[in-house]
Amino acid sequence: MKEKVLTKNKNGMAMLVFIILMYIAAIPAAIIGDGMDSTLGNVITAAAVIWMSVGWILFMGLKVLKPQEALVLTLFGKYVGTIKGDGFFFVNPFCTSVNPAASTKLRQSGDVGGEAAPLSIKSDADTLNAARPVDKKISLKIMTLNNNKQKINDCLGNPIEISIAVIWRVVDTAKAVFDVDNYKEYLSLQCDTALRNIVRLYPYDVAQNVDTTGDGVADEGSLRGSSDVVAQRIRDEIQDKVQNAGIEIIEARITYLAYAPEIAAAMLQRQQASAVVDARKLIVDGAVGMVEMALEQLSEKSVVELDEERKAAMVSNLLVVLCGNHDAQPIVNSGSLY
Repeated sequence: MKEKVLTKNKNGMAMLVFIILMYIAAIPAAIIGDGMDSTLGNVITAAAVIWMSVGWILFMGLKVLKPQEALVLTLFGKYVGTIKGDGFFFVNPFCTSVNPAASTKLRQSGDVGGEAAPLSIKSDADTLNAARPVDKKISLKIMTLNNNKQKINDCLGNPIEISIAVIWRVVDTAKAVFDVDNYKEYLSLQCDTALRNIVRLYPYDVAQNVDTTGDGVADEGSLRGSSDVVAQRIRDEIQDKVQNAGIEIIEARITYLAYAPEIAAAMLQRQQASAVVDARKLIVDGAVGMVEMALEQLSEKSVVELDEERKAAMVSNLLVVLCGNHDAQPIVNSGSLY
């Protein structure tokens, strides 16, 4: 379905004034026609009565749109066009507006009441919503869809919890209304599917021998370290899936990322152990450098002559002091060095 924008219907104010003037003129016309004993008088009276009876139908063709709103119109089931932009419009009063997603509430901007309410409140809200007329206007504004948190296995099989925020807007109202059943639900479902497809390609953290790009070469891609790349791939995946629904995906961002509760404690211990090993490596490297510098300066300045056995003992003592977890307790040797 191709969108057809109606551009010659922005004459709502003129039609409103015309309808009101016609009603004002119909009352005296009916009185004057009733006082005339002629065929012309009967015609005038009949025309005035008919107008006052059915003229209100033209009011149904008056449409008011705010900025960044659109209205998809059909006439007896046939798509006639879309009116866009702010203004006061007049269309065929027998046209009906169509928006299958008008009553769909998602966790997104613009959808009030999208969150689940308590039972006692929800029943009252449902009663009020049922009494209100459904607004069939389609918003063309940029909206943010915050999908529910999902549990997905990464490429290593580790269960993780992740959620995304998708920034989107409707760019083709005809496709959004007629090519899919409910474009909001369709978008939400495609976001879930695309998220699963992309997350399964990445490990949570950097892992060895993992190819995340599909080029056959192992890389250092990960969900935690390559969030921008992952978000861009998710955005492209969603855009491919919702192209036929007239929706543009502007951006997708990861809003929550964590290991699933059942493995979170074990993974935390693993990260802590890795951090301890890395810290120990750095401490040992620094301690060895300091010992080398001490031996070189003692030898250059001839402070003391040490044989290989005493050098080994000195190195051992310095490494214990520099690499130990606790402060060293010195022991003063009052005897000979040998």
